[in-house]
Amino acid sequence: MNEFIHLQSKNHSLIIKTARVPEVLHWGAKIAQIDEDLLLSTERPISQARLDVDVPLSLCPELGSGHFNAPGIEGHRDGLDWAPVFNLVATKQTTDAVEFTLRDDVAKLELTIELELDFDTDVLKKRTSVKNLGDSRYYLGKLSSTLPLPNHANELMTFHGRWCHEFQTQRQRFEHGGFMQENRRGRTSHENFPGLFVGSNGFSEQSGQVWGFHLGWSGNHQMRADVRSDGRRFVQAGELLLAGESILDADECYQSPWLYGCYSNSGLNGISQRFQQFVRQNIVKFPVDKPRPVHLNTWEGIYFDHKPEYIMQMASEAAEMGVERFIIDDGWFIGRDGERAALGDWYLDEMKYPNGLEPVIEHVNEKGMEFGLWVEPEMVSQDSNLYRNHPEWVLGLQGYHQPSGRWQYVLDLQNEGCFNYLFERLNDLLTRYNITYLKWDMNRELVQPGHQGRPAVHGQTMALYRLVDELNKAHPEVEIESCSSGGGRIDFEILKRTQRFWASDCNDALERQAIQKGMSYFFPPEVMGAHIGPDECHSTNRRHHINMRGVTALGGHMGVELDPVKEPQEEKEAFSRYIALHKQYRHLLHSGRSFRIDPADKNQNIYGVESDDEMLITVCQLAMPDHALPSPLRISCTDSDAKYQVKLVEMPQTSFQLMKQRPKWLDKTLTLSGDNLKEIGITLPILDPESALIVHLQKI
Repeated sequence: MNEFIHLQSKNHSLIIKTARVPEVLHWGAKIAQIDEDLLLSTERPISQARLDVDVPLSLCPELGSGHFNAPGIEGHRDGLDWAPVFNLVATKQTTDAVEFTLRDDVAKLELTIELELDFDTDVLKKRTSVKNLGDSRYYLGKLSSTLPLPNHANELMTFHGRWCHEFQTQRQRFEHGGFMQENRRGRTSHENFPGLFVGSNGFSEQSGQVWGFHLGWSGNHQMRADVRSDGRRFVQAGELLLAGESILDADECYQSPWLYGCYSNSGLNGISQRFQQFVRQNIVKFPVDKPRPVHLNTWEGIYFDHKPEYIMQMASEAAEMGVERFIIDDGWFIGRDGERAALGDWYLDEMKYPNGLEPVIEHVNEKGMEFGLWVEPEMVSQDSNLYRNHPEWVLGLQGYHQPSGRWQYVLDLQNEGCFNYLFERLNDLLTRYNITYLKWDMNRELVQPGHQGRPAVHGQTMALYRLVDELNKAHPEVEIESCSSGGGRIDFEILKRTQRFWASDCNDALERQAIQKGMSYFFPPEVMGAHIGPDECHSTNRRHHINMRGVTALGGHMGVELDPVKEPQEEKEAFSRYIALHKQYRHLLHSGRSFRIDPADKNQNIYGVESDDEMLITVCQLAMPDHALPSPLRISCTDSDAKYQVKLVEMPQTSFQLMKQRPKWLDKTLTLSGDNLKEIGITLPILDPESALIVHLQKI
């Protein structure tokens, strides 16, 4: 057996020492070759007053071998075999992947550890499986993927949030102790996005060494980052299994979700560009290769007030504004006149639509738009025909009162009758009508998630994947949006089956600046639903000028959320202008490399997207500037030897009142060299709080 496994990607190396257990020696910048004395040079001393042998920080740390932090596996066999110690028995290596098989003959367990290093993007994938080789049951409590970090990774950046306030970030020192995040909500969750970053002290958007992590899983999870007392540190992530949720009979196997990681020596920009490219090449699949169509969603326009003639009038106005996909939201099915009834009864309400849905869809299509429909298949209202006929289909525990959430309950997707009903209803809708898009909502957490009395979050999550997979197979032309009260189910695994996320139920442009920034570390703009909302935001009651709303929505997969019939002509023309602007640049937005610029003013958010010959940069003034004059915009990603044409694309007219004299370049097209842009920069105008400008650069 070789002493080392060396996986190489375009820019990075992963070097693993193979002894009793595999141990990562290096994950970072590319190493040309492994020197003959590397084994000697990395041998650790053994401290006094400690164990008499060296304990490796393996890819699955073991309590039984003297790892006193979080072990990678926990479980027992009726109280026995609770501290397994594994030995490497087989290694299979390909160009960019390795699979290790480890065995404990006493505990009768077999581990399989898979690692893949994607050549193009440098993204590392890791997954662990355990198999019960014994005759009796093994009660698995935990199986997580562990990846070590170097000792100079001493700052942690994590995510927190809540409904309408997702993807918020916080930082802390990472020198002793650690961090742990547990999600028990049954979906990926608004509160605990399964991602984090660890890096060198003070790492920023543009500089510093950083390691990024994301767990691709749509159910419960645990993520932690630990510093051992000897200074070694690691990140560990996996599914959070409820008590008794994974019981392995003889020869049964449990497989962990994929943990995705990547390294960057160019700050968070290097991480986000690698993750976004990886998503584009390996995760998301679009039915048709075409520009992402601009949406209009009816929810904030009409809520439950469905009148077909009026909706067709909305569609006509939407088409004139430049909308390309028209979606009817909640309220189209029988008995759905408010939020307390009818979920589960997925039949068209013929009282609201006496001539059927076909005339509306035909009208939408005649106006040159695709048609989409809102559904929430995993839910049921107590006041519904489905619940009255099948109360046993509710996910829950008998003998206990389960609180409702948003006046609804969750259906047990592991119940085969329930699963078949949902597939039949969704399949019928997609077969009967010319629907090319489903907005798939999921609006509550799982409480008492039991199937036949047993904990069932894992099974529910897998059944959801199966339901979406079967619909995709039956209707490969249909796109699906993962909308879970906004940001409640956003992760790589659900994105393998869907094409869009509704990033948040909050359309407040100021809040969206932070939400979309946090999301952009992992996901490319074309899967991030970003809508221009009405003048007064429905979730915050805050008002924003169309400049702030339009520019903020332009940077994702654009849509609008309004009733265009009721909007004044001036507002509709403004919406049309930003839709046209988005269409002008979406070829770049939805294929280019995203980046962020570290601002000199903490109240600015500066971000952009670039291709080899074009660049679009947004400067958003979130609050009052720190100083009377703004700092120059220095653009570090330009080619020093190239020439660029620079022009202003968008700026709020109101900001001109702040200046007796504005920079003359705002009215011209500049020609500047890359080194001038990089080192000297462009003088910015003074911006109002909560406003934004856009600059376009074209390489000559």
